[in-house]
Amino acid sequence: MSDADIAAEVEEVETSGKKSKKGLAIGLVGALLLGGGGFYAAYVGMLGGQSAPQEEEVAAADVHELPAVSFVELDPLVISLGPNARNRHLRFRASLEVEPAYEEDVVKLKPRVVDVLNAYLRAVETAMLEDPHSLVKLRAQMLRRIQLVSGEGRVRNLLILEFVLN
Repeated sequence: MSDADIAAEVEEVETSGKKSKKGLAIGLVGALLLGGGGFYAAYVGMLGGQSAPQEEEVAAADVHELPAVSFVELDPLVISLGPNARNRHLRFRASLEVEPAYEEDVVKLKPRVVDVLNAYLRAVETAMLEDPHSLVKLRAQMLRRIQLVSGEGRVRNLLILEFVLN
């Protein structure tokens, strides 16, 4: 190859390199414009999606009244676990969600409720107490026992405030 041929090839490569950078810049600007336009169209709801909530819509939303409810705090329980358990004690504290009309009745029955919880928690195997996934099952079992002691329709729910193994 002669020097003239090499110079011609170098000149072609240099000019083609400038064109590719220019095309890249145009493509990048076009992509940014299309992306921004797409975002704006989606934001204002032109694409059929959910639009941004307006203040009037939020203010006009239905707000439902909370049901009447009362809470009865139970005395904290400390349950000693068996000698083979990794932990020595269970500290348990809960509150009962009750119908307001029956709050006084449930307060009078608190010693029975504490007794039934104490007896149940002592009877549960320590492996179940130590399993974090079993708390839902334990709660359902305790709530059912409380409802049997207090009578149907008085206690809605059992709220576990503290369940600590140490």
